[in-house]
Amino acid sequence: MRVGQGFDVHRFQPAPDARPLLLMGVAVPHDRGLVGHSDADVMLHALMDALLGAAGLGDIGQHFPDTDPAYRGADSALLLEAVMASVRARGWAVANADVCLIGERPKIGPHREAMRRRIAPILGIPPEDLNVKATTTEKLGFTGRGEGLAAQAVVLLRKI
Repeated sequence: MRVGQGFDVHRFQPAPDARPLLLMGVAVPHDRGLVGHSDADVMLHALMDALLGAAGLGDIGQHFPDTDPAYRGADSALLLEAVMASVRARGWAVANADVCLIGERPKIGPHREAMRRRIAPILGIPPEDLNVKATTTEKLGFTGRGEGLAAQAVVLLRKI
C-alpha cells in the first residue's frame, strides 16, 4: 500500500468576471469563482496531487502544465480521469481518499453527497470510501480574509 498527500491553493476572482465555482466537479453557488489556468477546482487539484504522489508519478504541474494552452479552462474531472488511468497503469487502485476544503465560505455540506457521487466512480471506489469535508481558519490568513480557498487531500492506494 502507498499513501499520498496533496495540497492546492487558488485565489478568488472578483465579480463580475468570476467564473462558476467548481469544487469536486460540482458547481457550487457562490458570488465568486477561483482563478486558475484550468477550471481551478482546488479540491480536485489536491486530490490529483495526492494520487500522483502515492503512485510515484510526480505532480499535476508535470502532467498538466499551466504553460500548455491545451489545459486552459480544462475540466479537472477529465484531468482526474487521465491521472487515474496512469495510476492504474502502474498497478495501483484507490482504497480510500479524504479531501478537505479550507476556507470560510462557501459551505459544502449541502453539496457533499453530490461531490462524492460525482468523483467516487472516477476513483473506482464506492462513495462511502471518499470523504469530503471542510474547515475554516478562524478568519486567519488569506482563506480567513476570503481571498481564496485551499484544499488538502490524502489517498491510500493498494496494489492491484
